[in-house]
Amino acid sequence: MRRAAIMLMVMLALGAPWRVCADEAERVGQWREINWPFSRDGWPTGRAFRCTAGGCNGAELYVRAKRGFCNCDTGVADDEEVDRVTDIDLVSPRFAPVAPGEEVSVAAMSGRARRYDLDMPDGVHHAAIGVAVSRRCDLFVAVVQGRGEAGAMQRAALVFLETEEMRGWMTAALDGK
Repeated sequence: MRRAAIMLMVMLALGAPWRVCADEAERVGQWREINWPFSRDGWPTGRAFRCTAGGCNGAELYVRAKRGFCNCDTGVADDEEVDRVTDIDLVSPRFAPVAPGEEVSVAAMSGRARRYDLDMPDGVHHAAIGVAVSRRCDLFVAVVQGRGEAGAMQRAALVFLETEEMRGWMTAALDGK
């Protein structure tokens, strides 16, 4: 009997961290790097990720630095700038904002995020969020898109961008390294 009680206590103790990890995975998602899917343009290639679990399952995230492309005095000032500088048009040229944007902060950079409806080339409808934040005269842009709920995708992407790995990469990309 005593042995069964000890086993039960061990199982419960091991179960608590699993629940925390499961909750964290739901909030953050699990992101796996994929190939950059877009043709070359005037900016350096970025990084692309696919969410394989959690509330963002199936969403894709595209991120890159755009050095020297920001108003040095005001940063990302309005929604029209988010429309213009994020790579939303690379995902689909048929995009429409669904609401005014909101202020966001990523890796100690401030800017704006805006939600969009996308009509994909294959006729499927996706939600997307464009994010543009600035550091001095440089931009860091991100687009997350997929069939999931826009709020869940945005939360998971912003949490992922705050990880130590991504913060380090953003800093290096904005420094030209």
